[in-house]
Amino acid sequence: MKTYCDEYGRLNRRDFLWQGLQGAAGLFWGNLITGAPLPQIALADPHVGPRGDTLVCVFLRGGADGLNMVIPFGDDAYYDLRPTINIPRPDDRRAEGQALDLDGFFGLHPALSPLLPLYSAGDLALIQATGSPDESRSHFEAMDLMERGAVPGAYTGWLARHLSTLDTGNESPLRGVAIENRLPLSMAGGENSVPIPDFDRYQLNLAGDREAKYSATLRDLYTLPAAGLLQSAAQQTFDALELIAKVESNQGRSRAGRQGNPFSQSLQTVAHLIEADVGVEVAALDYGGWDTHVNQGGLEGQMANLLGGLAEGLASFYESLGDKRERVTVVVMSEFGRRAGENAGLGTDHGHGNMMMVLGGQINGGQVFANWPGLHRDLLVGPGDLAITTDYRNVLGEIIAKRLNNPLVDQIFPDYEVAALGLA
Repeated sequence: MKTYCDEYGRLNRRDFLWQGLQGAAGLFWGNLITGAPLPQIALADPHVGPRGDTLVCVFLRGGADGLNMVIPFGDDAYYDLRPTINIPRPDDRRAEGQALDLDGFFGLHPALSPLLPLYSAGDLALIQATGSPDESRSHFEAMDLMERGAVPGAYTGWLARHLSTLDTGNESPLRGVAIENRLPLSMAGGENSVPIPDFDRYQLNLAGDREAKYSATLRDLYTLPAAGLLQSAAQQTFDALELIAKVESNQGRSRAGRQGNPFSQSLQTVAHLIEADVGVEVAALDYGGWDTHVNQGGLEGQMANLLGGLAEGLASFYESLGDKRERVTVVVMSEFGRRAGENAGLGTDHGHGNMMMVLGGQINGGQVFANWPGLHRDLLVGPGDLAITTDYRNVLGEIIAKRLNNPLVDQIFPDYEVAALGLA
């Protein structure tokens, strides 16, 4: 597969501009294209599909509070630091709700209870005290560095470098898909990757033969010399439209409307793509709203509601995969965690260490991976944060190597030696 990146993922100016124009084209098409849902039909050549699992990356934008997701109830300091918003111990019968015991030390927030059966079945692994080496505690800087794979100055993201270093022979225009208005930084600089705000409506919304005429006119416009760098992005969009048109011609517009919250709906779009076998190797989507400085809540409230939506989406997505769950891996991450202690607004400020989730049919789940640093005040870092003992690149690197079957992890995370945890 052609790539314009050097081994460290740095693009020349031409490709940087192309990436920006591709995002602009995605926004244009996202506003123009509407229509029917994606039916179930296999079109991709089975010999040139994903070499390993399809990877689904969920990014919790805003800095999710990992200490109230995977609760260290075995560390007494947790309750000292969070007298109001803590999640009670599993054996605390005085409370109306308790953490769901995972291993005698860590527990799951009750709002995440739909994920407990997946954990018990060994399909869900949790990683605590993990995160990025960035210590700025700035949303923008932390997200930027994490999505670029901790390679400062790179114009490519870690997902783009994965796709460019793994030649599966897959020429699908949907090799990488972002269920967003534009490609995330993790997919920046990649080829055969498209942003699709709502794949179920990725159609030219014109009646009768106007669709074919309008499509032909647009194609002619984008082949003119004046189209310049937009030609490549436009061609990729046309290819995606044609692929979906073939799907529809084989089965028609029969899929029922999507159910659940917007996050769950986005995941169902990914599930439909995987089910249709149209060549998707990587899918990325966001779930925002995690910047809980004020009134975060404990068992109930702002964060509990977010967790309920996360659990609903992941559980329904995993169930809908059926037998295909054996070849799908889901990673959930956030740019940083929250401060170990609650603030005066009954929320938490920007922190450092956090948790990650890995879900899949071939994951060594049913356990919490943690080199626990402790929450005693003398053990906290910076202004009072959970220390990071597991670099997030160890999690992603092991998945890339063992589940996606890409041996070139050193080109995805250059100048970093991945230490496997035993996740896969």
